[in-house]
Amino acid sequence: MIHYKTKEEIELIRLSSLLVGRTLAAVASEIKPGVTTAAIDKIAETFIMDHGGKPAFKGYRGFPGTLCVSPNAQVVHGIPGKYELRDGDIISVDCGVVMNGFYGDSAFTFPVGEVKPETMKLLRVTKESLYKGIAKAVAGGRLGDISEAVQSHAESNGFSVVRDLVGHGVGKNLHEEPEVPNYGRKGSGPKLAEGLVIAIEPMINMGKKSIHQERDGWTITTSDGLPSAHYEHTIAIREGKADILSSFVEIEQALKGKYPEIFQEEL
Repeated sequence: MIHYKTKEEIELIRLSSLLVGRTLAAVASEIKPGVTTAAIDKIAETFIMDHGGKPAFKGYRGFPGTLCVSPNAQVVHGIPGKYELRDGDIISVDCGVVMNGFYGDSAFTFPVGEVKPETMKLLRVTKESLYKGIAKAVAGGRLGDISEAVQSHAESNGFSVVRDLVGHGVGKNLHEEPEVPNYGRKGSGPKLAEGLVIAIEPMINMGKKSIHQERDGWTITTSDGLPSAHYEHTIAIREGKADILSSFVEIEQALKGKYPEIFQEEL
């Protein structure tokens, strides 16, 4: 069942989502070669707690971290640990916060040092795909309009769309109905109406779309070992234009002008 949100509830989701953005910005300034994913996770946990929130992922179905940190061929759900970031890596950082009884959820894939041009293109196109989907997230449309926009942009640039993982509704629970696939057919799926809050999160692979789960029971990796990128916003459906509740603005400020190509596509 889809739970539509009141204006007051959407504002509470916005507060949680904005804290996620600020947390990702705090992490952004520390992402560099030699830093472990566990160290990044600790920064995020401290930041969230210091600002009145609770990590949404920690303990969720037994997940041990505050963040999902997924370098290179890891698509999502990477467990923070001893891995040290290296020059040329990319790393997806997915963060969730619960505050005032409502969740916020957002993700950003960061370059580490000097990254190959083809990998930077993957990041740029994946982020563009997110905004292509958001542009279709308007009242009166269909869920498939979002999915088709993401898929067509990614595939037209030579990349593949992960099909086994999807976006989702957000509210009093971290994952609610409806599921939001990153592939689909325009005009299909549930009708979009005001009060619907969803997380749109393209997961786009450089190579084949197939993935597998590692032995830790969490980490999802590309089957061919090629890189994957992941960006996510929590948004509310509105008339005419989606309301983006999370933010990448602080992340861009934290990166201080680095990697301008991945900040070109904004609504």
